Amino acid sequence: MRKQILFILMQCSLVFASAQDLHFSQFYNTPLTTNPANTGFLPNSDYRIGAHYREQYAALPSAYRTASVYGDFQFLRNWFKSGWMGVGGVILQDAAGGNTLVSNKAYASVAYHQMLGEEGLLSLGFNLGFANKRLNPENLRFGDQWNALSKDFNLPTGENLAQLNPSFGYFDVQVGLNYAYFPTDKVYVYLGASLHHLNRPNEQFFQRTSTVDTRLKPRSIFFADAMIKMNDQVILSPGVYYTRQAKSAELVTGLHLNYNLSGDGDQQLIAGIYMRPGDAIIPSLGYQWRNFKFTFSYDATTSGLRNFNTSRGATEFYLQYDGMYTLMYANKQSFCPSFKN
Repeated sequence: MRKQILFILMQCSLVFASAQDLHFSQFYNTPLTTNPANTGFLPNSDYRIGAHYREQYAALPSAYRTASVYGDFQFLRNWFKSGWMGVGGVILQDAAGGNTLVSNKAYASVAYHQMLGEEGLLSLGFNLGFANKRLNPENLRFGDQWNALSKDFNLPTGENLAQLNPSFGYFDVQVGLNYAYFPTDKVYVYLGASLHHLNRPNEQFFQRTSTVDTRLKPRSIFFADAMIKMNDQVILSPGVYYTRQAKSAELVTGLHLNYNLSGDGDQQLIAGIYMRPGDAIIPSLGYQWRNFKFTFSYDATTSGLRNFNTSRGATEFYLQYDGMYTLMYANKQSFCPSFKN
C-alpha cells in the first residue's frame, strides 16, 4: 500500500515538475548548466567532455532519470591581452513517471574570460537553447480511477483532455558572471551567480488562459567553492550551492578531497560528503587517472520519504575527460592547485 501511495504522489508531482528545472547533486561537476560563464574556463586543460546520469527512486515505476552530455573548449587566446573566449554546448534529457513526462534540452554557450592582474579572473557568459517537453496522456492516472480499496486504470476518466497539447517547445536564455581568485599556487577560490530563463518562456500543455500565468519563472543560482592544497598528498575542495525558482529552493553544501595515489598526480582518489539540509546526505567516491575522472554519489534520503523503503534515494554517475590542443597553448597559466611539479 505504501508503494502504491508513493507512486500516486510521484504521478501527481508531474503537474508541478513541468515548472521545475533539472538538477544534479554533483553541482561541482555540472559547469555549463550551473553557469554559462563556466564555458571555456579550464584551469588545467584546453577542452573537456563530460557525461552525467542521475536516477532517483529507482525502485518505483515513476522513477526520475536525468542524463546530460556536454563539451567546451578555449579559443582566441592570442587575440586578447590576458583573455580568451570559450564555446560549448550541453544536451539534457529527463524522464519522469515511467516516461510519462519527457524533457529534452539543448544549449549552446559562449563566454569571455579576462585576467585581472596575476591573481584574479573575471568571466561573463551567455547561452541560448531550445527545450521540448512531451507528455504521454495514456500513462496518466486520475482520482476517479482509484479508491481506497481498488484501482482500475482502464476505467474512463472524467478529466477533460480534449485541449491537451502533448508536446511543445520554446527557446531559453541564460546569463552568468564568475570571479576566480588565486593568490598562491596552493589556494584557489571561485564564486559566481547566474540567472536562467531570462525570456520567461511559456510552458504548458493546455491552451493559454488569461487567468493563469504559465510562463517559466526565472531561476537564480549562486555557488562558491575553493581548492586548498594541504600538502603533496591532499587537495581539499569545500563548496556551497544555492538555487531558487519561484517558491522552490535548494541548498547543497559540503566538501571533497583528492588524494594523490601515485605521487605524480596521475592517479587520484576522490572522496567527499555533501548534504541537502532536510532532504539528503550525499557521500561521493571517485577516481582520476591522468585526464579521465569518474565520480559516483548517492543521495541518502533524510526527509519523510525515508519511511518508504522503495524510495532508495538517488544515484549519480559522472565521467569527464580533459585534453590539450597538442602544444598550441602549452605556455598557458594553471590556476588551480595541482600535484604536478
